[in-house]
Amino acid sequence: MTNEQIVKHLFSLQDKKFREFHLKLIPGIETDKVIGVRTPALRKFAKEIIKAGSGEEFLSSLPHYYYEENQLHSFILSEEKNFDNCIKYVDKFLPYINNWATCDQLLPKVFKKQPQKLLPHINLWIESGETYKIRFAIGMLMQHFLDEFFEERFVQKVASVHSEEYYVKMMQAWYFATALAKQYDCAVKFIEDKKLDSWTHNKTIQKAIESFRVPDERKEYLRTLKV
Repeated sequence: MTNEQIVKHLFSLQDKKFREFHLKLIPGIETDKVIGVRTPALRKFAKEIIKAGSGEEFLSSLPHYYYEENQLHSFILSEEKNFDNCIKYVDKFLPYINNWATCDQLLPKVFKKQPQKLLPHINLWIESGETYKIRFAIGMLMQHFLDEFFEERFVQKVASVHSEEYYVKMMQAWYFATALAKQYDCAVKFIEDKKLDSWTHNKTIQKAIESFRVPDERKEYLRTLKV
């Protein structure tokens, strides 16, 4: 399956009404680069590309033109079974990610099997100064290091990120709200000590209050910590 055939098939899946709706969710993307394909259709197509043996060729064809090609890239790469190959492809792809949706859809399953091997790469991404590398790094800490492999130093690492980028600050808030659900005793100290900027601090509390995983009595206390 060639890249030209892949793009042609994407246009065959186009939903113009969905396109107009989705454009509002991904500001900053040039409108002519969005085809308008729903996520379930993209996931299904990604599996077909892998089954056809065309996944590696597609992953090597950066940069892509269309937003949906980048979405496919995230879905295909998330299925890569070899850790070292996956890291190689992730490092090549991250500089081309230019929106939150593509960033957040990149969830390599193989990372769950070797989280400690992932840490050095997270450290590089989070210190890169690049919006979506940082967002991805925080997302990986949230996904893989808030349960069995949790350590307070990871919370400190996320708190130490200083950025004016909206999509970094939103991911920090998402991370801390999740930490308040999973590792409350540690995470709440960072809120009590106001280790985050005011906007991220308040957004974290908002998200925690909206979460079903945070008990009501903790929500009441968190409300008193708003700034």
